[in-house]
Amino acid sequence: MSSNENTVEVVEHGQQPPTQINGGGSSGIDNKNSSSVVIDIDAKRNGIADNDNTTKDADTYDRGSSVFLRVVCWTVCLGIILTAIVLIWYYMGWTFGLPALFVALLVILLTKPGWRWFYIAGATAKRDFTAVFAYIKLLTLIKKYEKKNMTIADIFHMNVSKFPDKTVIVSETQSWTYRQLNEFSNRIANVFHSHGYKKGDVVALLLENRAEFVGTWLGLSKIGVITPLINTNLRGPSLLHSITVAKCNAFIYGEGFTEAVEFILKDLPSNVALYQFNNAPNTPVSGNAKDLTTLLETAAKDKLPASAERPSHHDKLVYIYTSGTTGLPKAAVISHSRYLFIAAGIHFTLRFQQKDIFYTPLPLYHTAGGIMSMGQGLLFGSTVAIRKKFSASGYFADCVKFNATVAHYIGEMARYILATPPSENDRKHRVRLVFGNGLRPQIWPQFVERFNIPNVGEFYGATEGNANIMNNDNTVGAIGFVSRILPKIYPISIIRADPDTGEPIRGPDGLCQLCKPNEPGVFIGKIIKGNPSREFLGYVDEKASAKKVVRDVFKKGDMAFISGDLLVADEKGYLYFKDRTGDTFRWKGENVSTSEVEAQVSNVAGYKDTVVYGVTIPNTEGRAGMAAIYDPERQVDLDKFSDNLAKVLPTYARPLILRFLTKVDLTGTFKLRKVDLQKEGFDPNVISDALFYQTAKGKYEPLTKDIYAKINNNEMRF
Repeated sequence: MSSNENTVEVVEHGQQPPTQINGGGSSGIDNKNSSSVVIDIDAKRNGIADNDNTTKDADTYDRGSSVFLRVVCWTVCLGIILTAIVLIWYYMGWTFGLPALFVALLVILLTKPGWRWFYIAGATAKRDFTAVFAYIKLLTLIKKYEKKNMTIADIFHMNVSKFPDKTVIVSETQSWTYRQLNEFSNRIANVFHSHGYKKGDVVALLLENRAEFVGTWLGLSKIGVITPLINTNLRGPSLLHSITVAKCNAFIYGEGFTEAVEFILKDLPSNVALYQFNNAPNTPVSGNAKDLTTLLETAAKDKLPASAERPSHHDKLVYIYTSGTTGLPKAAVISHSRYLFIAAGIHFTLRFQQKDIFYTPLPLYHTAGGIMSMGQGLLFGSTVAIRKKFSASGYFADCVKFNATVAHYIGEMARYILATPPSENDRKHRVRLVFGNGLRPQIWPQFVERFNIPNVGEFYGATEGNANIMNNDNTVGAIGFVSRILPKIYPISIIRADPDTGEPIRGPDGLCQLCKPNEPGVFIGKIIKGNPSREFLGYVDEKASAKKVVRDVFKKGDMAFISGDLLVADEKGYLYFKDRTGDTFRWKGENVSTSEVEAQVSNVAGYKDTVVYGVTIPNTEGRAGMAAIYDPERQVDLDKFSDNLAKVLPTYARPLILRFLTKVDLTGTFKLRKVDLQKEGFDPNVISDALFYQTAKGKYEPLTKDIYAKINNNEMRF
């Protein structure tokens, strides 16, 4: 694939294709504000006098005593009621005992916990206990592999032994068996071990969706090398940052990305060795890069290097990048145990089977495609069909071609697929389940009806986080649930927070407050060190990790991962996505960091004051990027601007709309007022500043009143 090709291809209706599909990017609270909140609270607590501490301890003790007394009272009362019923039944017969039982139940239903609790418990019991049984299976499997200290490669090798000639990865151009994938990964391990790489070293990988992508990081993991999986859309500073932030010792890239690599070559640290993977051996390479394809030709495929140090179950496996809310891409840590937890969690919850054939056109450098789908092949013996670029018209045609039984999606994909003309493949496939995230409730019923989908498994989670949830019962629009019967078994919560900053709103005691049903709040997951389902591994950057943790949540000293996403729970515990806090907005399946885009736009525009924000476009998911640039004399050359911007930002992050400000309204900290600009949108009928929009060719042209009308009438799509 050439360096200019997009990961996503949508050719229907003249739409501009999204450049990348995201499986699980996440956003978080504003870093600066988050840090100040924690510091202020800690400072206040450290300054409390001894008497104040005594009072707080007493209050805590009183609350605990109150709960204990209520439990005791209810237990005693229930015991008395049941004893009375038994005595009445025994001495007076069922004609008196049965009415007594009904009266007792009525009394209970009219008091706490109330009749409504029993109704909700009955309505959600199947959902909850199905999830509980899946959770038990998951923890049992994890403990089993943890006890044996097994890595992902170890588990994969078990499947190689069982199904050596079964297809594990198939695509338009490839079909690899378990044996072939194992042999390729062994070659990778031997080549890099012979070049001196060892456990703990870091070798980045930039390669399109293909079997060799999986075989490369899998092979590196066999000698303990960690592999950062680079987003294939990154260019310029973002690409350079992704390599340097992970402290890479080497960098593997496909021949289609040579132009992107050469652009940053002069800025790469001198200690980063380059390996170019070509489609054929003895192909010329750029600069001083090594020809990896040729090196693999003579490497051993049937054994691993005897002197290589073996990795452990909890060692780091790969880094997966997520944009977060601020700054450049952050490298989230995925250990062997974390990879297992994610892949096995969705496997048991959605009842995947070994005989299933999975179809995913999602990029393998993200959690969704690379772990949730590919993990079913590596860990559970299934076949995974992949595609280099998503095609809306080819989605169900591929499902038919590969005999897929489970298909992967994200919400934007579902909308594009639904917009294609009817086809014989709409119902010709064997898909029994589609799973993914972001399937909008507005198109959910139409999607499953048109394509005859029996089941939908919607999930939500952050790559770096521990708060992962799933909708396992086809409830339209829900991204997961919190059990009302057993709320403590999987400790996730929605707390009150500022919707703009994501900062928790604390009560008089300094602790966080739970949201009531139908009250939006920030989603959090309790952190328990040593628990594979509650551990928080965070990012490679420890400072960035610290900003994703909120302390003193429900009691002093406890911790939770804070997602930065606003969710709402209904009375039955179903969770629904509302919005993202902070400045990040979501477009074409990716979280776009406004601070990163602002920096690049400002540089390209000659260091002019710039503010970037997301605006809503009718009939389109997410928010489109809009940049307001202070340029009263109109010095920016739009042709050069668009060309240079393409070199430093991926397609999904480039602003679709430009506004050239002739005057500015600064805040007290000399920043442009983003909120006011965002409210004004891009309506030329009310905005006197010059407005431009990005065409399908990537150029900027005037956004006239006629163009604006076409956008609102859905006659022009982005």
